[in-house]
Amino acid sequence: MSGIAIKVSNVSKKFKIFEDKPATLKDRIIFRSKGVYQEKWVLRDISFDVPKGKMIGLIGRNGSGKSTLLKILTRILQPDKGSVEIVGRVSSLLELGAGFHMDFTGRENIYMNASIFGLSRKEIDGKIDEIIRFAELGPFIENPVRTYSSGMYMRLAFSIAVHVDPDILLIDEILAVGDNAFQKKCISRIESFKSQGKTIVFVSHDNGVMERLCDELYWIHESEIVQHGEPRKVVRDYMDFLNDSEERRLTEESEIVATLMENAEIVDIAEKVEKSEKTEKTEKTEKAGRWGNKLAEITRVTMVDSKGEEKHFFDKGKPVTIFIAYAALKAQIDKPVFGIGIYKMDGYCCYGTNTHIDNEKISLDNTGVIEVSIENLNLVAGEYYLDVACHHEDGTPYDYITKALTFNVKSYEEEIGVAYLAHQWVHKGGNVNNE
Repeated sequence: MSGIAIKVSNVSKKFKIFEDKPATLKDRIIFRSKGVYQEKWVLRDISFDVPKGKMIGLIGRNGSGKSTLLKILTRILQPDKGSVEIVGRVSSLLELGAGFHMDFTGRENIYMNASIFGLSRKEIDGKIDEIIRFAELGPFIENPVRTYSSGMYMRLAFSIAVHVDPDILLIDEILAVGDNAFQKKCISRIESFKSQGKTIVFVSHDNGVMERLCDELYWIHESEIVQHGEPRKVVRDYMDFLNDSEERRLTEESEIVATLMENAEIVDIAEKVEKSEKTEKTEKTEKAGRWGNKLAEITRVTMVDSKGEEKHFFDKGKPVTIFIAYAALKAQIDKPVFGIGIYKMDGYCCYGTNTHIDNEKISLDNTGVIEVSIENLNLVAGEYYLDVACHHEDGTPYDYITKALTFNVKSYEEEIGVAYLAHQWVHKGGNVNNE
């Protein structure tokens, strides 16, 4: 173990998932069929070493086993297989409020919690003022912690954990409940710990923080380590996996919706027969999201990537094409205009244009497809929706659809705002003549 702070060897852990657990001893005796359970392995053959002074991160979807692994490292749980060796004093931040007594004051909980971490009363006396100051709980420290908000809980727990002078710090995603100012304060303290040569195991869903702070990342998926290594690469592979998973889910949902919409007979019957108040409210909602005289009707809207594949996730800066299929009463259509509008999910308009603005003259057939090719989708990462419309040049709406589809833009960068502007940074030194 020379130079190694934490050694995890082939650790596996399982839980019993009860289908109908008996509530009492009487139930257990009378209803012997109760208590049927299945065994679920939440960790399988997990192995890794953490050198002293290094910070590793655990990433993965909810339920992948990250928190269970931290509980094993803190000895709260014991593995069913394998072993864990730890060298040094351990301090942990796991479940919110763990180790606190609800009826004790903040001050009393400091003494109790710090003693659990191994500090004597004399050591706690010397640190308590700094613990209270760091937690920013001075006016509330004599109140019972049951009166604290979740953010106050976290501040007190974090302050205790970092002031017991641990050799190893284990942090679950408890920091997610704090306000931005205190989160920055916590991150700064973690960075300070790291510079002091402390060993840290960190669980978070903030990929940017994980990439910036950790020396190595372990990606846990379905109870197993599927990848580990340099944080930047692991984070990008993990984000690609999440995007692909969400793409598959949205595609499946779209196929179900398309199947339902194709059943026109059911839709027609519902429109003609249902006259209840509930149906009237639904019709009003539909009119609010779609209106026009339907002399020209938009029948389908799709968005594809550079390979022509219909997607819900698109890479920032890559080409996309929007297809707007229509059906029209050709003889009655004069000077038609097609338009699009791209909005953030909060309703902020990112961009809008139409064929009239772009000086594109269109003569409609009975049916057809309008293509809108976007050479570079220069939007920052996020979720957006698309409005599409067909109207006369004078503004008379034929068919206007709000939120015709939603899509996501994915990017590894963390820009803010709405649009990405191509740019570069140049440093020419301190003495530059700007004339």
